Amino acid sequence: MLKRKPVAAMVGDHPVRCLICGGEEFWDRSVQLNTSGLEFLGIEWANAAATGLICTECGYVHEFAGNAIQLYKTG
Repeated sequence: MLKRKPVAAMVGDHPVRCLICGGEEFWDRSVQLNTSGLEFLGIEWANAAATGLICTECGYVHEFAGNAIQLYKTG
C-alpha cells in the first residue's frame, strides 16, 4: 500500500492491536480532523490533526488524537 515500512504502536504500556483482525503492524500517517465550520470558512488547514494507523492485514483505520501513542519500527 504505502512505500514506508510498517510500525508497531503502544499507548502507555499497552500494545495497539487492530480492532477488527488483531493485527499488530500498521502504516502511519497524519489525519486531518476537519470541522464543517472551518471548511465553510475555507480554512480547513487550521483543524487539528491525529495519528492514523492503517492495519497492514485488513486496512482498518484507527485514529489517535493527542500525544499518548508511541510508534516503533518493526523488523
